[in-house]
Amino acid sequence: MLILTEQEAIAHINQGRCFHALIEGAFSLKIDQYSPLVCTSLHSGQQLRAELAKSISLDFATRHQDSSLYCDELISSFPITLIAHDSHFEYDLSQVKSRVGSQPERFENKVWPKAWSAKQRTLSQQKHDAFYNVLKTLVARLEKQFQHSLVFALQSQSNQAQQSTFTIDTDQIDAARWGKVNQHFERQLNKISLPNLAITTDSATQPGSVNYLCTHIYAHFDNTLALPLTVKKVFLNEDNHELYHLVLDELKVGLKQAVSETAAFFMRRFSDSRKTRRGDILSSAIPKEVLALDKKLFALCKNVGTLNFINPVNLASERKKFFAQKTRYTPQFKYKQLNINPHQFREQLYKLPVEDILDADLQLFYRRFIDHLATKIELLTSIGTDDFIYNSLKYYGEPSNNDIANAEFLLRAPAIVNQEGPLVHDADAAVAYFEQRAKEWGLVCKIEKSAKLVAKAMVNNEKHILYINKDTLFSDQELDAFAHHELGIHMVTTLNAKKQPLKVMSLGLIGDTHTQEGLAILSEYSSGNLTLRRLQTLAMRVIAVKLMLTQRDFSLTFNTLQERFELSDNDAFTLTTRVYRGGGFTKDYLYLKGFRDMLNLSDQQDLSVLLVGKTGISDFTLLNEMVERGFMPKPQSLFPLKIVPSTPPNVMDYLVSAIY
Repeated sequence: MLILTEQEAIAHINQGRCFHALIEGAFSLKIDQYSPLVCTSLHSGQQLRAELAKSISLDFATRHQDSSLYCDELISSFPITLIAHDSHFEYDLSQVKSRVGSQPERFENKVWPKAWSAKQRTLSQQKHDAFYNVLKTLVARLEKQFQHSLVFALQSQSNQAQQSTFTIDTDQIDAARWGKVNQHFERQLNKISLPNLAITTDSATQPGSVNYLCTHIYAHFDNTLALPLTVKKVFLNEDNHELYHLVLDELKVGLKQAVSETAAFFMRRFSDSRKTRRGDILSSAIPKEVLALDKKLFALCKNVGTLNFINPVNLASERKKFFAQKTRYTPQFKYKQLNINPHQFREQLYKLPVEDILDADLQLFYRRFIDHLATKIELLTSIGTDDFIYNSLKYYGEPSNNDIANAEFLLRAPAIVNQEGPLVHDADAAVAYFEQRAKEWGLVCKIEKSAKLVAKAMVNNEKHILYINKDTLFSDQELDAFAHHELGIHMVTTLNAKKQPLKVMSLGLIGDTHTQEGLAILSEYSSGNLTLRRLQTLAMRVIAVKLMLTQRDFSLTFNTLQERFELSDNDAFTLTTRVYRGGGFTKDYLYLKGFRDMLNLSDQQDLSVLLVGKTGISDFTLLNEMVERGFMPKPQSLFPLKIVPSTPPNVMDYLVSAIY
C-alpha cells in the first residue's frame, strides 16, 4: 500500500492510475479498476491522535461499540473503496467540518471535557477536507468516464437503535429521478439470506446518518446518486463483542450481490451502457492475492486424485479367485499407496492465507473448497479400512428415496426393440475410433488401452489420456456415446482447466462428480446415443449402492444383482466391485442423479460455463460471474447441451421426462 498526501492521491486519480493508498494517514483509497461505483465507509475507523485519546471521556470499548464496525470488510469486494480510519469522534464525515470537536448530542456526559484548541480543530478539519477533496476528484473522473456514477455509503447501527436489518436513508434522494433505483436496491437487499435470521428492509429518513456525504455529492454533481445504507449489527453480540463469523461472511456476499446488481441497473437506466451487467461493475482482473493462494493450493493438491487410489491394483487376480471359488470368496482388494502425509497436508491447507482475499465470494469459495479437500483426504486415508464407507457417505452422500424410485422406474421399463446393435468393436478398434474423433474435435490427447480399469473407459486428467478397458467390447452406438461422454465432456473439461489462470479448476470443485457425470450423460442424450440399456445401467448402480449399504457382503450383493437383473458374471462382478472398492464407495448413484439435475437445469440455463474445468453446480453463479468479469473465457461446447424433444416424443423422451 502506498503512503500518499492528498495532492498526490488527487494526481494519481487525474492520471487514471489504479492504486491502493493510505492518504494523510487518515483514510485509505483502493482503486483496482475505474468503475462507476464508489463504496465508502465513514464510521469504521478507530484512530485518535495521542493528545485526543488522552482527553476523550469515553473508553475504547464504548468508542468501539459506537463505530460502524466491520463496514470496511463488508465493502471489500468492490473495485473502488474509500474507507475512513480516524474515529468519528475526532471528526464526523457525516457532518459538516464546522462540527469538528463539538459534543455529540447522544451522550449524556461530555465526550470532550476540555474544549479543543484552534490548532487541534484546524488539523482535524484539514483531514475532513482531504477526504472530501479526494472523493470530489474521484467522482468527477467517474462522471467524465461513465457519464453517471453511484456512491454507496455504508454504516452499521446498534441492534437496539434499528428495527430493520437494512435501512436506506432516503432523506436527500430525489424520488422522481432516482426512485426506481432505490426500489430496485430494496428488492435486492430483501434477497439476502443470513443464517437463522429474517431479513427486513425499509426506506426512511435517518437523522444523523451519512447525510453530509449526500449533501456534498449533490452540491457538486448532477449525474451521481448517493445511496446511504445502514445495516443492523446482526453479525455481532453487542454484550460481549463476539463476532458471528458465518453471518458476517454471508452478509459480505449478499451486499456484494445487492450493491453490484443495483449499480448495473442504475447504469442501464441512466447511461449509454444499456447492457451493463453486474460483472461490469466489479474488477475484471483476478486479484493478486487470489492468484498467489491459488498457485499454492494447486502445488499442494495437484496429485490428490480419488480414482488414482481407489481402483484396485489386483483386480484381475481377485476376479479369477472369486469365480474359481464359485462366488463364495470375498475379494481382498489391494490399493496404491497414498504418497502424501495426510496430517501435514491438512495443516498446510489451513495455513493458506484465505483471509487475504478481499472479494467475498472468492474468499468463501476457497474456504469451502479447502474444507472439501480436507474431507477428501479423510476419504483417501481410509481406503481399505472400515472407516472408508463412512467417509464416502460424508463426501458423496447416499441415494435418497427419490433416487431409488427413479432407478426402480427405469429398471421396470420394457426393452426397446432394435435400439442398439451388437458389441462388435474390441479395444483396438475403439482406440482407433476415439483417436479419429479427438482429431476431428481438435483435442490434443492420447488414447490407450489399460488392464486396470473397472469401467469401460476413463479419462486421466493429469496425463490427458483416455484409457480404454482392454477386455471390453463396444457397439456402434456406444462408441459415439462414449466419444461424447469421455472426449466431449471429460477430456474437454480437463483441457479447458489447464488453460485457466485459476488452477483450482483442475482440482475438482465441490460436487464435481455429480455435475461432470451429469453433463456427460446429458451429452449422450443430446447426441441421440442414450439407450434404455445405458439408463438401466445407471439405475442398477443406484440399486447396487443401496444394496452395498444394507447388505455389506460382496457375494450377497453380486448374487442379488445377477439374479434380479440377469447379468453376466463379468457384468455383475464389475458392478459389485464398483460399489465395494475401497471398503464401500457410494459415488455411483450420482450419475443418474446428476443427469436428472443437469437435464432440468438445461431447460433454464446455458450450461457451457460448467465446461471451464472440473466444476460443480454449487458454484454455477460464481462461475458465471468469473466469466462475466473476464477472469476466464467462456467455453464453447463441441455440441449442444440443450435437449430438443422429438415430435412426437419417442419412448426415450418419455422415460427421461418421467425422472423427477
